[in-house]
Amino acid sequence: MSTPAAPAPALGGARANVVWIAAVTAYSIAVLQRTTMGVAGLEATERFGASATIVSTFVVLQLAVYAICQIPAGVLLDRYGSRATLVAGALLMGAGQLLMAETDTVGVAMGARIVLGAGDALTFSSAIRLVPAWFPAAKVPILTQLTGILGQVGQIASAVPFVAVLTVAGWGTAFSAAASVSAVAALLALLVVRATPPGVPRPRARQDLARIPLVLSRIIRHPSTQLGFFTHFTAGFTGISFSMMWGYPYLTAGEGLSRPAASAVMTVLVVVAVVGGPLIGALTQRHPLRRSTLVLLIVGAIGVPLVALVLWPGPAPMWLLILLVSGFSIGGPASSVGFDFPRTDLARHRLGTATGMVIMGGFIGGLISILLIGVVLDLLRPDGDYDLHAFRLAFAVQLPLLAVGVVGMLVTRRSLRRRMAARGLEVPPWRDLWRSGRWRRL
Repeated sequence: MSTPAAPAPALGGARANVVWIAAVTAYSIAVLQRTTMGVAGLEATERFGASATIVSTFVVLQLAVYAICQIPAGVLLDRYGSRATLVAGALLMGAGQLLMAETDTVGVAMGARIVLGAGDALTFSSAIRLVPAWFPAAKVPILTQLTGILGQVGQIASAVPFVAVLTVAGWGTAFSAAASVSAVAALLALLVVRATPPGVPRPRARQDLARIPLVLSRIIRHPSTQLGFFTHFTAGFTGISFSMMWGYPYLTAGEGLSRPAASAVMTVLVVVAVVGGPLIGALTQRHPLRRSTLVLLIVGAIGVPLVALVLWPGPAPMWLLILLVSGFSIGGPASSVGFDFPRTDLARHRLGTATGMVIMGGFIGGLISILLIGVVLDLLRPDGDYDLHAFRLAFAVQLPLLAVGVVGMLVTRRSLRRRMAARGLEVPPWRDLWRSGRWRRL
């Protein structure tokens, strides 16, 4: 007589919420660490006696390491689980910030941002991976959005309390305090986070080392991964560039806002995302075949205010600045839609690697944007006295990058839809929906 199979453990519940909150907290602290240089950019030019190109290189190196490490971070996540990678990431970021607190040498500061970028690379994908592991599939799109949104509280922490400590107590104290917060994140992840609920085996990738390149190639060449990459790239890079490096200097040195006013505008990045993110998650859940169309509409909401800002005569009115930052902000939740494409098409034990590939999109775009803006600023104002005209022309370099991203989305979406059609899942054209009247249900 065969023994009846044990019922599958129910997903969700109080334990799942506790694990998720711990992961979101660790991610928000990672966002604090990654954005500290953005609000300390002007102080960095004075401390290190460096130009805008050199200071932007700090962030470019950090983002380059973050992007490059996404694939190995995904492999480690698939192999060891979220708790191990969250703890390791927090410890690395804390070490990087301590190093930054103590140095006034450009080379050492670059090394510190490299260490921080490596730790940051381990964090977001680890937090995202916990969502489908602990919650029912119907809740995954919204909780994925909330993970990214609530993590941006770290942006407020860098724009307000970190800036306050930096102003009052100085460079060393501010960066040392940031490092101590990462130690708290490591302890929290170690004590609370588990990769899967009790009774649920954790899927592991146990392939031979010799097969890893082949597996990576298959994941990278899959159209769902590619569409996720370009989605994250197109919707995400402007907000990354603005929040991590050039937003605060632009608002203060370019538009002439006071520090409190600039900090208030920077918090819009979080507030708008908190409001819009759940709506994007709900629409993604309800209309999964129209996810990419939703993102393309949001990319329009990013591009139009950016064009208006570049062409505006004189200082921009506050309403335009809010509109610009709101577009950058809603691009963050839109970029998270990119994670949904591989989630619905790839095996679960490959999601860590695929998620890492998707994350690379926005951050590769961000580091290119940050570097190009710094180069243009130095070409226009080699004396370092940046003005509004220089910032406007420098920000215009983001428009061609948006165009490249949109083309990438359209090409990879076509490939994915062909693959879906081969499995019998057709995406009806808008004209057919209009004629049939089904558009009213969309």
